[in-house]
Amino acid sequence: MTIKNQEKQLWIPSQTLLDTCHLTRFAKQIEFDSRNYWQLHKWSVENRESFWNYVWDYAKVIGTRGDQTLTNGEDMLHSEWFPNAKLNFAENLLWKSDDQPAIITVQEGDRRTVISYRELQTKVAQFASMLSQHGIQTHDRVAVYLPNIAETVVAMLATTSLGAIWSSCSPDFGFQGALDRFSQIHPKVLIACEGYFYNGKYFDVSSNVQKLHRAIPSVEQVLTLNLSTNSRDDFDRAWEQHTTGSNDFKRFPFNHPLYIMFSSGTTGKPKCIVHGAGGTLLQHLKEHQLHTNINGSSRVFFFTTCGWMMWNWLVSVLASGATMILYEGSPIHPAPDRLMRLIEEEKITEFGAGAKYYSTIQKLNVIPKKSLDLSYLKVVLSTGSPLAPDSFDYIYRDIKSDVQLASIAGGTDIVSCFVLGIPWLPVFRGQIQGPGLGMDVKVFNEHGESVQNQKGELVCTRSFPSQPISFWNDQENAKYKSSYFERFDNVWAHGDYAELDSDANGMVIHGRSDAVLNPGGVRIGTSEIYRQVESMSEIIEAICVGQKWESDERVVLFVVVTPNNTLDDDLVNQIKQRIRLNTTPRHVPALVLEVSEVPKTRSGKVAELAVRETIHGNPVENTSALANPECLEQFRQMVENHSI
Repeated sequence: MTIKNQEKQLWIPSQTLLDTCHLTRFAKQIEFDSRNYWQLHKWSVENRESFWNYVWDYAKVIGTRGDQTLTNGEDMLHSEWFPNAKLNFAENLLWKSDDQPAIITVQEGDRRTVISYRELQTKVAQFASMLSQHGIQTHDRVAVYLPNIAETVVAMLATTSLGAIWSSCSPDFGFQGALDRFSQIHPKVLIACEGYFYNGKYFDVSSNVQKLHRAIPSVEQVLTLNLSTNSRDDFDRAWEQHTTGSNDFKRFPFNHPLYIMFSSGTTGKPKCIVHGAGGTLLQHLKEHQLHTNINGSSRVFFFTTCGWMMWNWLVSVLASGATMILYEGSPIHPAPDRLMRLIEEEKITEFGAGAKYYSTIQKLNVIPKKSLDLSYLKVVLSTGSPLAPDSFDYIYRDIKSDVQLASIAGGTDIVSCFVLGIPWLPVFRGQIQGPGLGMDVKVFNEHGESVQNQKGELVCTRSFPSQPISFWNDQENAKYKSSYFERFDNVWAHGDYAELDSDANGMVIHGRSDAVLNPGGVRIGTSEIYRQVESMSEIIEAICVGQKWESDERVVLFVVVTPNNTLDDDLVNQIKQRIRLNTTPRHVPALVLEVSEVPKTRSGKVAELAVRETIHGNPVENTSALANPECLEQFRQMVENHSI
């Protein structure tokens, strides 16, 4: 039975959307008359050079393209897109110069600021002038320890306008977490805040900033932002003291380094992934316009920090002339519906958050459609972890029935998506709509064969512009090659355990490949268990790992129960029975144990590998990558007490 046959259709595009969306206009521009997405996708991967040239033209990329599109195209590791092109990333995000809001920032306590496109141009020029005064030049690294506010966007655009390289993490990273990242890339300047607000409290991180300055010898200057008082900081000085003239955008090669981003680093020091300006820009323009239908009247929101790649993805909506909405603070403070109210207040058209957010507000019985005006909302985005079918139901039942639910998946590795929303196609329960244009996405079995209706490795078999240009300080691309190309020859293996529907071509992500369970030699994705357990009213969240046991592996499930429940034998039996009835006997955990908290990365993903290492008595090498590393102690105590 195919995935499609198991899941029901929840949404179909309106005729108006089909007639007017970017995807339809793009198809007409390339003289593609049919609205058959799968034919268009097939053409886009078989004629990828023509396709990406058409994207360049359709999205009106500012720059010179050159006379070559792709070199070494059959070698994924060494292919190079647009080798003679020149552009400036910031220029492409700052082409607009009017009074339309470019950035609306809302912070806890309903503090709200608005910056127009005209004001944004001026502020970027002023801050770029300050950076130049401090010696920032092409290829210099600028490390950033800032919250999700407009000043952070200004600093990024100023940095990249100069050809310098931006690398950021949010201030909720502790000293060690930030040091593990920034110390590897030798930044010249550190831009940091003295503190930030979250859940109604102010967190002073000034001591972390001082320690980072002392611990990273390459840092010549620290520029500060002060959110707690009205005292002047380096951002104020930039506005007051530096030129208000227009930006002078020098253009750099297509593959000029733009961002250094970091892997989660839960099993060692984070990998430093270098992304190029042209590939990032072109891929984001394609995803925003053709797949999300973002335009100049869009008001786009994604709940993120600047330590997650979704921040980089969100900022690029400026290249489509849209308004971006930023929120800094807890998503459920002072009330569980805070972000939902933001949709009404700011007339948000595209709203996004991590999958965990939707399951959280569902558990908190938030029903926005009863009390809020969500008439402007057109697209709901979800990523970070697999979106459970139950969350699909919740969004269409309790948030809005007439909305495109675009579950998306890709990641920091490509600063974009492999699979995502498609305006021409229906939405099926529990399923990502399909692969992105120009992305030759497949699912491989362990023998490297393309399969459908079977779980396997998500792969991409042809090169694409937003592949990383390198890892930082990676001799002969050794780490880069081992990360993506060791599993299958000349094929990008992304590390997701996935399943492709033969009828709808939609995708289900079953979790990370390195967290796949293997009892009795049968591979099981952890999300298959989570979607059963976390839909139970008694369970807040869960984490599932494989434990070596008697020459095999057994499945161990840890759950956090709601305050009014306890994990007694009856609830354990209910959990096991639900899993058995809705999956297979192999999925049923050998043990179900209660914990008070589940370890997560700072982007909200459950840290299965950290738990697996802990219950096997191994050290977790980089606990600074976790948002709540202290909770690993309860798992360690279970081992010592022989509970597991």
